Amino acid sequence: MRIVLTGGGTGGHIYPALAIGNQAAEEDPDTSILYIGTPGGLESRIVPEHGIKFETVEITGFRRKLSFENVKTIMRFMNGVKRSKELLRQFKPDVVIGTGGYVCGPVVYAAAKLGIPTLIHEQNADPGLTNKFLSRYTNCVAVSFKESLPFFQHAKRVVHTGNPCATNVVRANREKGCASLGLPPESNIVLMVGGSRGAKAMNDAMVDMGPLLKQLPNVHFVFVTGESYYEQTMERMKRVIPTLSNYIHVLPYLHNMPEVLAASTLVVSRSGASSLAEITALGIPSILIPSPNVTNNHQEANARSVADAGAAEMILERGLNGAMLFERIQSIMNDEQRLKAMGKAALSLGMPQSASMIADELRKLANNR
Repeated sequence: MRIVLTGGGTGGHIYPALAIGNQAAEEDPDTSILYIGTPGGLESRIVPEHGIKFETVEITGFRRKLSFENVKTIMRFMNGVKRSKELLRQFKPDVVIGTGGYVCGPVVYAAAKLGIPTLIHEQNADPGLTNKFLSRYTNCVAVSFKESLPFFQHAKRVVHTGNPCATNVVRANREKGCASLGLPPESNIVLMVGGSRGAKAMNDAMVDMGPLLKQLPNVHFVFVTGESYYEQTMERMKRVIPTLSNYIHVLPYLHNMPEVLAASTLVVSRSGASSLAEITALGIPSILIPSPNVTNNHQEANARSVADAGAAEMILERGLNGAMLFERIQSIMNDEQRLKAMGKAALSLGMPQSASMIADELRKLANNR
């Protein structure tokens, strides 16, 4: 099968696309993949590192208010469609998959106009504008959250597949995660991470919690600051805990995140769709702090969906402080029954077979062409 992947702007769009591509290639070693992104987007760095052929189109997003810039965006879209058609005619894909971001617009639209089967994947509970637009043209819409289904009533086909990032993480080894931190495999770990780039508000809460951590002597804390915040956060942490003890790791980044996730008892996290897919696939209780700096506040909708199911607690960033966060962590970690109930609820939401489900949809589209 020949597949075109497209999606960009953030890791939340890129990694699901790569997970779909990996699953398709695993199931059929003869699979050929082309990824179409933007020249300046994060995908231009990440995708080539995975050994996947990468091509680009120029595109920007619409402003949400009247602006002359939107006229330029329309022109870029039309040129992007023309460029996309050229790339698609050259590669001759059996199916095209879009996972969100502005670049999906011209690529998926061009594929639909050329009669190439298309599938789009929506990661968030509250769908983005690009996928809402494309749902009129695509053959299939795959969604991560059931709450997204009503937004795509006019699509030809909608399936609830979960997020394909979940498929990768369930293969992670808990023992390796503990060993990478120098901890025994039975350790109770609280992992706190503010996304790949970090989050200042969460780092501030980490520092504020520092003097309180000794109240949970049987718990090991792993704080992931993000590389740009690491030095500053580490200096502040050393001031509140002069000698960093063996019950805390402060790290700029985790290169083995799936393994450390698998080893974690509780996760404190943003509520990006990929993160939630991984947490629920592993059945991990969580405290979710949605980023307020995202389009249409979609992370709050994501977090609310998981919290309403009993798998997480949600704290809005405007109410976040170290003392309150530690009280929530302490309350959950000291209640074994609650931990089990939250973990069971998380596991009920998890869809570790997501990538396989989407790969199956791709085969159907390709065979019915």
